[in-house]
Amino acid sequence: MNLMEELKWRGLLYQVTDESLEQKLENEKLTFYLGADPTADSLHVGHLLAYLVAKRLMNHGHQPILVIGGGTGLIGDPSFKKSERQLLTIEESLRNAEGIIKQVKHLLPTAQVVNNYDWISSLNSIEFLRDLGKHFNVTYMMNKDSVKSRIENGISFTEFAYQIIQAWDFEYLYDNYHCQLQIGGQDQWGNITSGLELIRKIHTINAEAYGLTFPLVTKNDGTKFGKTESGTLWLDKNRTSPYEFYQYWINTADADVISRLKQFTFLSKTEIEELEQEVSDRPEQRRAQRLLAEELVRIVHGESELKKAIHVSEALFSGDIKDLDVEEIEMGFKHLVSIETQKDLPLIDALVSLELVKSKREAREMIQNNATTVNGEKVTDLEFVIEKSNAFGQKYTIIRKGKKRYAMIQHL
Repeated sequence: MNLMEELKWRGLLYQVTDESLEQKLENEKLTFYLGADPTADSLHVGHLLAYLVAKRLMNHGHQPILVIGGGTGLIGDPSFKKSERQLLTIEESLRNAEGIIKQVKHLLPTAQVVNNYDWISSLNSIEFLRDLGKHFNVTYMMNKDSVKSRIENGISFTEFAYQIIQAWDFEYLYDNYHCQLQIGGQDQWGNITSGLELIRKIHTINAEAYGLTFPLVTKNDGTKFGKTESGTLWLDKNRTSPYEFYQYWINTADADVISRLKQFTFLSKTEIEELEQEVSDRPEQRRAQRLLAEELVRIVHGESELKKAIHVSEALFSGDIKDLDVEEIEMGFKHLVSIETQKDLPLIDALVSLELVKSKREAREMIQNNATTVNGEKVTDLEFVIEKSNAFGQKYTIIRKGKKRYAMIQHL
């Protein structure tokens, strides 16, 4: 398969601005760009697909420019948003940009990374109106799907002008870096085509520049992709731990797992087709989900964090948590019900405080019925006292009720 055929097979091609792009990608080495606005200090899993598409282009010899939107992030992209974004301060935008730059350099270490604040911040209002604004027809701008959906409820001039600024990104990169291709999700089609229009008006109608979009990812059942019970699935391990990240992917539904393997991994067509057969013949083994989870944690967090995520998963599944270290405890038990204490605490009182039981009588029954473990050890002593000296790293005590219900004490 050539590059475009592979993108189609993987479900990673939505639209191209020119059918000749397929031959262009096959016969030439293009410089392309992908942008992300720093609306937070971390990318989330929705962004990940875009950077993996960029990596596929890199693997075919094309050169990426990763644009961090320190400038466009100050304006806010209205594309298919129901309401106005809350504006970032310059300090917030630049701080968020720093966090995202670290992540994109990890995902694509050899890619060139630039911040569009470096050129947007130098643009004054007269230049904006005369040199850029004159090339944009208001009717044309209002007919963009990304804007049209907001017209009825109202859209500020700030967000309305976003497509002009992003279009200038493309023209600036075309002019200064010979960047001929912009890639992005299907919701970026309007911004991409605005950039192409600007390039052709400023340079020449025959300027060779292209756009390529990929579909936004959705679950097979129609629910939103990339959301967990605790919220967004972030790429920053301090927001979403590698264990949580691993668990998200390993719990992928059978109906979705092959699509995710195609979209998010670099496994070959033959390997994925074999896994598809396994899902059909032996779904209970969930090998496809395990490989998906391993590949994604390895890509985003590296081999060391993958080993920790697997170790925590195996320990929680077996109930044997004795060998976990403090970092793994924090990774696996981040969202547990917990209490803080500076004192030693009788186990019976701890069970009630943690709401694992409703009363001290029920706590005594649970302990006597051999249904209580403390830091991986069964406890049947009604007088047992939880002490800081026996906690993981003298910081955490993990209590388990039955087989699956955990709670945590944090020792101060």
